[in-house]
Amino acid sequence: MEKILVIGACGQIGVELTLALREKYGNENVIASDIREESEILKGTGPFVVLDAMDHEATRALVKKESITTIYLLAALLSVTGEKNPALCWGLNMGALRQILDLGIEEKLKIFWPSSIAVFGATTPQDNTPQKTIIEPTTMYGITKYAGELLCQYYNKRLGLDVRSVRYPGLISWKTEPGGGTTDYAVEIFYGALKEGKYTSFLSENTYLPMMYMDDAIAATLQIMEVSKEKIKIAMAYNLSAISFSPKEIAEAIKKQIPNFEISYAPDSRQAIADSWPQSIDDSSARADWGWKHEYDLSKMVDTMLKNLKEKLK
Repeated sequence: MEKILVIGACGQIGVELTLALREKYGNENVIASDIREESEILKGTGPFVVLDAMDHEATRALVKKESITTIYLLAALLSVTGEKNPALCWGLNMGALRQILDLGIEEKLKIFWPSSIAVFGATTPQDNTPQKTIIEPTTMYGITKYAGELLCQYYNKRLGLDVRSVRYPGLISWKTEPGGGTTDYAVEIFYGALKEGKYTSFLSENTYLPMMYMDDAIAATLQIMEVSKEKIKIAMAYNLSAISFSPKEIAEAIKKQIPNFEISYAPDSRQAIADSWPQSIDDSSARADWGWKHEYDLSKMVDTMLKNLKEKLK
């Protein structure tokens, strides 16, 4: 029987992934944990434990006590927040991963750890970025993700640990707030449109970035964890993609439903980070190896976001 621990369950990905796992494996078989208090969305849906991802002994004790078989390690400092405190970003992102990988070997666990398009840098081909390419990240977050990919590969190839990973693009969700990333504008813009009829983007109008609606991200995460080990041919992290758009394009899609919506542009320090990332991603390896395919295009994503946020903001 699967017994799952989600570390960082109250973050943007963690909340929705926890709910999806509980629906699939049963509420009591998925333990949510976070250093902060439990998300309102998770309350009443299953067990929750306050846990510091850096506390090795507490994590180890919990894994043993609950007979955990699989860990989803989502706790991390993201790109913008990481640039404000690079030392903490390195300490948390790498320290938490290393201890979970060691625990995975000790307890024979299956591990999911997400990477990101932040591993890429200005020297990476920006259009249809290949699975294997130049990787020279320019943020501490990106550095930790690339180092983490190499560490996961080492534990897999040298020590036999079943650890799986994808490079998430920017993620868009109406259920949870963004967590300090460079792609956060693509969530904030909906709140601006519905609350004030306007939004000021911190990225320039023609800045294209790879994006994905959260439902697709959750589906991909469940899918890569469910396929047989033999289908996982990449031991670092799979490129993952769905749609790419600019602030101007998403604004135009919103205007189709909110004609008076206005967007302005005031690029800030996040623009340099975005400029170093790809505009589109080649995820053909994920599609070929384990059958990945996305469901949401820009139009369907905008429709879904506006419909649900209108209800949420009532």
